[in-house]
Amino acid sequence: MTQDRREMFVDGRFQPTSTSDHLPVVDPATEMVIGSIADSNDADVSRAVAAARAALPGWRETSPQERADHLRALADVFEDRSETMAALVTHQNGSVIKRSRRTNGTRPVAAYRYNARLADALEVEAALAPDDPSLVRREALGVVGAIVPWNAPQALLAAKLGPALAAGCTVVVKPSPETSLDSFMLVEMLAEVGLPPGVVNVVTGGRETGAALVRHPGVDKISFTGSTAAGRVIAAACGEMLKSVTAELGGKSAAVVLDDADLDVLAANLISTCLPNTGQVCYSSTRILAPRSRFAEVTDLVVQTLGTAVLGDPTDPASDFGPLVSEAQRQRVEGYIESAIAEGARVALGGGRPAGASTGYYVEPTVLVDVHRGMRVFREEIFGPVVVVVPFDDDADGVRIANDSSYGLGGSVFSQDIERATAVARRMETGNVSVNGRDRSDATPAFGYKDSGVGGDPGLSGYLQLKGISRPRG
Repeated sequence: MTQDRREMFVDGRFQPTSTSDHLPVVDPATEMVIGSIADSNDADVSRAVAAARAALPGWRETSPQERADHLRALADVFEDRSETMAALVTHQNGSVIKRSRRTNGTRPVAAYRYNARLADALEVEAALAPDDPSLVRREALGVVGAIVPWNAPQALLAAKLGPALAAGCTVVVKPSPETSLDSFMLVEMLAEVGLPPGVVNVVTGGRETGAALVRHPGVDKISFTGSTAAGRVIAAACGEMLKSVTAELGGKSAAVVLDDADLDVLAANLISTCLPNTGQVCYSSTRILAPRSRFAEVTDLVVQTLGTAVLGDPTDPASDFGPLVSEAQRQRVEGYIESAIAEGARVALGGGRPAGASTGYYVEPTVLVDVHRGMRVFREEIFGPVVVVVPFDDDADGVRIANDSSYGLGGSVFSQDIERATAVARRMETGNVSVNGRDRSDATPAFGYKDSGVGGDPGLSGYLQLKGISRPRG
């Protein structure tokens, strides 16, 4: 059954948009249209922003504890419906269900509960110092425009919505056109838990809808996750308007496998570290750096692990890899593989579409070797199931190769010596580094170096405005 949601959620209710323009929602595994969404225009965005501005004074004046109660209630309702939410996202973006259950189920629940705890602990006003009567206030920044990508829509929305609501901000959400149906399910939950009208609003559409939100003078902050190219444009527009912006952008992360690494640990974490979500994650460690002394051994393990992984129906819990999100994305990934071969790389595994898969935007997990650092596949973000395996001489050389990138979002180190791995992680020019596949906790900030972001993930502080009140003594 298709879901045609050619409406927007504004001021606590679903409303018709000002335009009849709409966009299809396609299941990438079946290539079937499963719904449609409104392609909202400037007038629609203005209505959503106006509702958020009208709701701001009341929501900002609620106590942090009241806001925490709303977030906890949302987490409870979300948890009850997480399986339905995960399945809905999988049908829109092709993410395998066992991953979608985490990124669009358990992780949002954890994020809302974590931000509820932050709200409970928020000290709105405090003395500047024990011997100074001056005060520092922490106030909601204002109206937030949250622009969310398609690859993990609910986890990434929760990372924006949770701290924004905890801080007392109101929000206009612009989901990706590939994954907008799940946003309607979320706002139904928000209405159910009694969130006041206008505190969270949703407008759907393509790039022009997002651009209208970015340039709207009634929006005080933009929180964006997406490509570096789009992030540059958004950051420039926000800079011109002196508007706060947070942008988590692309990546070309490295997995540095040290010469003492336990390869069983690498194998167990290979997909989640290097090719999560069929490689469609910005922090994927798609450059696997192997010590020259163990290069053949590491390459064989990577080929064996990915070669025996299950590529198939994303709704099947046994599947490790699913389709790419769209035909355009498949063509992009295939173009990178073709360019690598033309530049002299060798395909050690995969390299094309799976045999017999006539339907769905599938590309085989692909391993490339004989890759030099000038190749596009070494330097550019592919966003698909493609890794390169590159040798290095010693730890210092591994760090140099890892840092030879315009990006700096994620990274990983594998070693049996945790202190040695940590020393390598300290020298990597990137925002987050995992050791032996350790998953990031809710409290770990996500920052991007170089072309991977502006402002990173500042948590609650990124949605607060500081005010100093200087008072006389006595």
